[in-house]
Amino acid sequence: MPLSRILILIVGLILVLGLLLWLVDSLYRLYSSLVWTSPFLGHLLLLLLILLIGIVIAAFVYYVFLFWKSNQKTRRRQLKPKVPPAKTDAAAQNLRAVKKQVAQIQDEVARQELLSRSREIEASLKRGDLRVVVFGTGSAGKTSLVNAVMGRVVGQVSAPMGTTEVGETYVLKLKGIEREILITDTPGILEAGVAGTEREQLARQLATEADLLLFVVDNDLRRSEYEPLLGLAEIGKRSLLILNKTDLYSEQDKETILARLRERVRGFIAPTDIIAIAANPQPAQLDNGEIIQPDPDVMPLIKRLAVVLRAEGDDLMADNILLQSQRLGEEARKLIDAQRRRQADKLVERFQWIGAGVIAVTPLPVVDLLATAAVNAQMVVELGKIYGCELNPERGRELALSLAKTLASLGIVKGAIDLISTALRLNLATYVVGKAIQGVTAAYLTRIAGKSFIEYFRQDQDWGDGGIAEVVQRQFQLNRRDEFVKAFIAEAIAKIVKPLTDNQPAPPPVEELDEPRR
Repeated sequence: MPLSRILILIVGLILVLGLLLWLVDSLYRLYSSLVWTSPFLGHLLLLLLILLIGIVIAAFVYYVFLFWKSNQKTRRRQLKPKVPPAKTDAAAQNLRAVKKQVAQIQDEVARQELLSRSREIEASLKRGDLRVVVFGTGSAGKTSLVNAVMGRVVGQVSAPMGTTEVGETYVLKLKGIEREILITDTPGILEAGVAGTEREQLARQLATEADLLLFVVDNDLRRSEYEPLLGLAEIGKRSLLILNKTDLYSEQDKETILARLRERVRGFIAPTDIIAIAANPQPAQLDNGEIIQPDPDVMPLIKRLAVVLRAEGDDLMADNILLQSQRLGEEARKLIDAQRRRQADKLVERFQWIGAGVIAVTPLPVVDLLATAAVNAQMVVELGKIYGCELNPERGRELALSLAKTLASLGIVKGAIDLISTALRLNLATYVVGKAIQGVTAAYLTRIAGKSFIEYFRQDQDWGDGGIAEVVQRQFQLNRRDEFVKAFIAEAIAKIVKPLTDNQPAPPPVEELDEPRR
């Protein structure tokens, strides 16, 4: 309550008490003077005095009651469920970062999809609904479970929000839970055919967006059920494991299955979160031949659902919103990384042939990496721009020379010369090999340098734990595979060797010498 209101209340009470004391004192004096002259009037005045005091007391009690009730309503308004602030702030910060990332995505379709999903997360954060998703195989009885819960639950239940390809969503309220609860029935997993696979993917997507998951089985867990359940738990999904169709089992069999389920999911689902129900019991025949339909037995699930959502609902929703924002940010980062990678690969390919052309036109006695370092320096600067790292030419030269020295010290230069020489001899006449080897080798080494620098910039200008040597060695191994070398040599012949041979006459054929006469 505001301090000003408290002060006004205190001053008002003092004034009222003061006036009340003055009134009582005045009436008492009047009563004392009348009781001797007219006892009837004195007693009547005393009765009025008592009645007046009673009215004042009742008015005071009524005011206090109204004040308390108003304060309770205010407290309820103030205590309206909110997502824990730290997680809310983290999710909001992630969403702001996602919007900045999305602006960099060139693919219009991908960009609009990410923007739409970020708006959905923001809307979910504002609404504060709890999303409960029912997940499992098509034969486990998911729809029966939803129908039974909607028919049995005590609280407000609305009509379906709308039928979609991935099921129906219902809105309900449970006593003691301020938030609305959205329960979504999803298609079954492990269905055959292309359409079944597509529905399963949609169901899995809904499951990853749930605040709480109801994973429904009708027997012991199969491996095909266990793996998605474990996968959802590993990304942070809170789950209740529901054993449905217990009316088909004896009490002993039911306990055996429950024991197996507890053992299977030990470590990521608590025993209290494994619940046995019969959502749609089979009709039963009485001794007199009458067929009856037993009522669904889902109260254990409803009670556990209420307990979990009352105790953990705010945290579950906060964790889920934070998880969704993080996953969205990761998707945006992957799209941007793939986009940058495509641009960087094209840049490296362009520079590898530029460097090759320079060396091929002005061949040196040996492959001189210092000569190609100037070309590589410009490549480094432009790669940096692609990854948002502004480098000056001096820094580019420094990085290029550092990598050139690493290539030489690791023996990769010699290895590249041997590799390219062998490959060229298999594809060209011997007299052409000598002229082409330097240019093609320079292109090959520039490629390794460029690919190494891509890794450097992808890791925020860090060579990683193994340092520059490990990165360079890995790129050399990746680029010496037979299938790549064949494609590279074919392209090198078209871009470097053929222009050289077209501009220069072929050497005269070697004339055979007559054998000396005896």
